[in-house]
Amino acid sequence: MTPPEPVILSELTADGVMVLTLNRPDRHNAWTLEMELLYNELFDRAESDPAVRAVVLTGAGRSFCPGMDMSVLDGASSGARPWPTGQLPPRTRPLALPKPVVAAVNGGCAGIGFIQALMCDVRFAVPGARFAAAFSRRGLVAEDGVSWILPRVVGYGHASDLLLSSRRVDGPEALAMGLVNRLVEPDELLPAAVAYATELARECSPYAMSLIKRQLLDDQARAFPDGRDSAIALLATAKRAPDYREGVTSFIEHRPPRFAGLGEVRS
Repeated sequence: MTPPEPVILSELTADGVMVLTLNRPDRHNAWTLEMELLYNELFDRAESDPAVRAVVLTGAGRSFCPGMDMSVLDGASSGARPWPTGQLPPRTRPLALPKPVVAAVNGGCAGIGFIQALMCDVRFAVPGARFAAAFSRRGLVAEDGVSWILPRVVGYGHASDLLLSSRRVDGPEALAMGLVNRLVEPDELLPAAVAYATELARECSPYAMSLIKRQLLDDQARAFPDGRDSAIALLATAKRAPDYREGVTSFIEHRPPRFAGLGEVRS
């Protein structure tokens, strides 16, 4: 008997891009506890493996993720099968990963799916994608720091609209408000997202990108002078690392850079 496929598929390209595919297409990739546990495990692997330089997150079939599976949601709301709140890592794993994460949103994206797309660094989507926070229509508040990050992505007015109404937003509107970075036709979505992540993996310093991700997050809570002073200190640190010399040398020699992966020991 053939064993069932994992609820999340993982593939590492030759260029160091880990492609994670939410894989419950018969349920539109609705979220379950099994999926959450494997999701965190795969991101832990991505962080610890120097061969992984970027991650692309997408969904199988016609949806990205519409949120919690209705059977799980029903059990959690009734108390029959409580969700293990407080026993799982926060749903901010892509944001905390010191490597770039690109979401390729191929369809419905709501609730937990909305959270996970929002926690990615860059978002590609198809015109027919549908985004919705969904929380207010389930009697819930904005979860997992969404009320902190969403205004920083789309602005306070758009964030208020999306969170209070939980209305659906299509791809063109999401692009107009800055919720997504790029719209791509369905057949080209995953190749475009992987190509973008591949360029990061080939051309950009993993060490520098890890520092930039930290800067982007830390500076949200800083005044400009503090962010500037932190950048000065980080620049001094970056210039002492091997990637700085390699970046300059490869530019002078007109060749692709040969940056080491995060945690990789140079021979």
